[in-house]
Amino acid sequence: MGNRRKAREFALYMLYSYDVTGLNPDYIVRNFYADPERAKISKKIKDYAEKLFKNVLTKRTSIDKTIESKSQHWKLSRMSVIDRNILRLATYELLFEELDPPIVINEAIEIGKKYGDSESGVFINGILDAINKELK
Repeated sequence: MGNRRKAREFALYMLYSYDVTGLNPDYIVRNFYADPERAKISKKIKDYAEKLFKNVLTKRTSIDKTIESKSQHWKLSRMSVIDRNILRLATYELLFEELDPPIVINEAIEIGKKYGDSESGVFINGILDAINKELK
């Protein structure tokens, strides 16, 4: 697994925790890396995961509006916590990072397959594809 994938997964864990608990983001980051195994992760992965986590939170209003505009018949509140936060991560990367959209979308689909339910990959792909088409 690549460094960016690992960082995305860590950011997903932190976003999930924030979404469920509403705790202070700095506390979530500190607590996440308090685990001895996670504490060993490279600084590069930690830095990118924290950047993703905090930037998604900072831009969450515009990210959520973008997702909802492309998710027909699905409000964010009705989406699973995992799918919602994978979409937030990938939408952030599509809107605000200079990354190759097919790679961002594929990574989100794969993470959705790993952590979501049997329909997560298809659901995530449909919404991110619609967002990407609008950006072109």
